[in-house]
Amino acid sequence: MRAPRPKVAIAAAAVAALAVAGCAESDRGDSGSSSKDTLVFGVAGDPKVLDPSLASDGESLRIARQMFETLVKPEEGGTKVTPGLAESWTPDSTGTVWTFKLRSGVKFHDGTDFNAEAVCVNFNRWYNATGLMQSPDVTPYWQDVMGGFAKNEREDLGESLFRSCTAKDATTVDLAFSRVSSKVPAALMLPSFSIHSPKALQEFQASNIGGKADNIQYPPYAMQHPTGTGPYKFKSWDIANKTLTIERNEDYTGGPKAKIKTIIFKTISDENARKQALRSGDINGYDLVGPADVEPLKGEGFNVLTRPAFNILYLAINQKGNPKLADIRVRQAIAYALNRQALVDSKLPPGAKVALQFMPDTVDGWNPNVTQYNYDVNKAKALLAEAGASNLTLRFHYPTEVTRPYMPNPKDLFELLSADLQAVGIKVEAIPLKWTPDYLNATSTGTAHDLHILGWTGDYADGYNFIGTFFDRQKDEWGFNNPALFDLFKRADSTADLAARAELYKELNAEIMKFLPGVPISHSPPAIVFGKDVTGVKASPLTDERYSTAEFTS
Repeated sequence: MRAPRPKVAIAAAAVAALAVAGCAESDRGDSGSSSKDTLVFGVAGDPKVLDPSLASDGESLRIARQMFETLVKPEEGGTKVTPGLAESWTPDSTGTVWTFKLRSGVKFHDGTDFNAEAVCVNFNRWYNATGLMQSPDVTPYWQDVMGGFAKNEREDLGESLFRSCTAKDATTVDLAFSRVSSKVPAALMLPSFSIHSPKALQEFQASNIGGKADNIQYPPYAMQHPTGTGPYKFKSWDIANKTLTIERNEDYTGGPKAKIKTIIFKTISDENARKQALRSGDINGYDLVGPADVEPLKGEGFNVLTRPAFNILYLAINQKGNPKLADIRVRQAIAYALNRQALVDSKLPPGAKVALQFMPDTVDGWNPNVTQYNYDVNKAKALLAEAGASNLTLRFHYPTEVTRPYMPNPKDLFELLSADLQAVGIKVEAIPLKWTPDYLNATSTGTAHDLHILGWTGDYADGYNFIGTFFDRQKDEWGFNNPALFDLFKRADSTADLAARAELYKELNAEIMKFLPGVPISHSPPAIVFGKDVTGVKASPLTDERYSTAEFTS
């Protein structure tokens, strides 16, 4: 799970409607944290959209996970694929057609039936998308996973991995794919593949995306009427007061009903303000605990949960904007210049470690024998001199007004990395930009950025979800073209045998670290905290925490 995609704005009419929808909630006069029927959770930013098919930001997906369900889901607290709306799934002999046996008796929040036809309505909606629905800013995960559409309207889109959906009976559905892929069935755990009510999709014009590519206007469904099958359902979104409210689905059949009736997600962008709100009782929990706050909050009796480090922070090097960066010796010099261990020791939480490659060592395909770039100032200076780049000046972008699981304080991280670069003679032009949309626009498109820091939290436990997400094709973030590398990715993705695929991932990791399109910095175990009287939530390496199990102990 990366950052939200850039260039997405909310229609003014939708904002006004949402503010009205939330008025009753804002009249409460307090956070409601004293009520044992209501949990108030502090989040770092506002959600962007309530239709997870159109989302890639963490806050939108956090809320979607409470309201929607997918055919398969991660095990609680882990990454293993387990039953969701489907009880079982089996591939045919070719590995390209998967049969899913569905749960029976499931209802959407609007009272309509979940069945195989509903599954096909959803997959056909995504596959047959047209116009702005094909923008990478609108359907990011469909394009990352499936690649293209029934009729591609952009030249950079390839053949769709998804081919067809067939409802064999009410509880049996076949999903056909164009080839064997590492992404099936694991990627179907993503909230972006949540199953929506066909009735609500039609009634509230879910695919009627308006505006232009740089000013997307979402339809009513995406902003006011999300309708899934999950343990919570949407109640209101009060944009003015930065709160979004969901309430228990009393008709939920996927397990025990939610223990807490109402959850309010309250945006508090400042990390210290979230901490003080917890201590004062204004909220009952918050995410992205500052590394220095973990032990103090534990000492005060708060319920601090540390997630396994299933992420990567990296320094991206854009080879297109500055011709010097296309020289491997310059990229190597940058890698040798960085004292990554000092950064981990001083700025990241206990348990963080230096990254040797662009995926964590818990994922099959991690390679202990990749080229390593240990901190060496003299080697960095020598490589710069050899490349004729001793007077190099680089534009270094870093984000403001954001906290990410892999990046707790971007400015602090930038300052350490910048100081390391300057120590070997590289001049740094600091370019701080607001996280969304400015930073994401600048670093994902064009050639204005030489260096930037960004990262990724894994969506599922396959190496392709890390290294394939970054490097499987030509992308503006990195600004390079490496056909041999791209071909190796295609071979790995289409390899059905898990052991053989893992060996190809090892080969890919070795090639990536030789080519060095960027520098992997660290893997960090982010923490989430709840009040002293709140228990029941299990930390997830995928940030897939389930709030339906939360309860007050007193």
